[in-house]
Amino acid sequence: MADHVVELPAAVPERSGVVSKPAVSLLPQAFSGPMDPPVRLMNVLLDRITRSRCIHEVISGLRQGLGGWVITLNLDHLRRCWTDPVYEACVREADLRVADGMPLIWASQLQNAPLPERVAGSDLIFQLPQALAEQRRSLFLLGGDAGTAEAAGTILAARYPGLVIAGTYCPPLGFESRPGEWDRIRSLLVESQPDVVFVALGSPKQEYFIRELRHLLPKAWWMGVGISFSFACGQVKRAPRWMQRMGLEWVHRLTQEPRRLFKRYVIHGIPFGVFLLLTSAFRCRRRPVDVV
Repeated sequence: MADHVVELPAAVPERSGVVSKPAVSLLPQAFSGPMDPPVRLMNVLLDRITRSRCIHEVISGLRQGLGGWVITLNLDHLRRCWTDPVYEACVREADLRVADGMPLIWASQLQNAPLPERVAGSDLIFQLPQALAEQRRSLFLLGGDAGTAEAAGTILAARYPGLVIAGTYCPPLGFESRPGEWDRIRSLLVESQPDVVFVALGSPKQEYFIRELRHLLPKAWWMGVGISFSFACGQVKRAPRWMQRMGLEWVHRLTQEPRRLFKRYVIHGIPFGVFLLLTSAFRCRRRPVDVV
């Protein structure tokens, strides 16, 4: 596809506490044709779209009064879909499933059905709010570590004048077993009526959460963003761009939180990544293009 998104640097507060707004508009251009057919990786269909087209689909849906759900799948999501049918069924309900991980891009290339680019939630958390700001749309930030949703909301609102922060809320640990917390979250969302809801609860909790509550706001778009609130407010530093392009962002994250991430990345991630690439290469030999 010919559409293009200008890459933004990570949002880091200046000494004054305000982040300057970039001059380049990210509101996507109109797309004349339908999306390319999705590509199947393991048992999951992924949309073959760029970040710009993803943003376009969200803004277009909002203009038509149609809500939706974006899942940015990384290797860990794909592994869980392969091993957990309940989670795989949940992911299948999303309106857009995009590749947030270079191993998925490499696997699609091995199948001769290349995904056009990585569509990372940690990039969309900046780029989608800018497009929302140009439409005077609203955003709700839910989850994250204590204080990060509010801090990220403040930074995004300062960076993108026109963006309306409909609300922020970080539920306490174990909230899912407290009926009162569910009632509070439902009330906050219904009362604020945001156009987009970012949910930072980690996977798979955030996907199950969105599936449970998205009916409350049928005209809104939902997206799980993992640790991205901490990226936005500078609490956790993202890997340099060269590491992201080489598929080494996981190494950077592992050095920051080795205890929490060692099992995910090393015990589960590396073997499954090798399995994914070998399976994709085998499929290419059996069938030239694995496109639905």
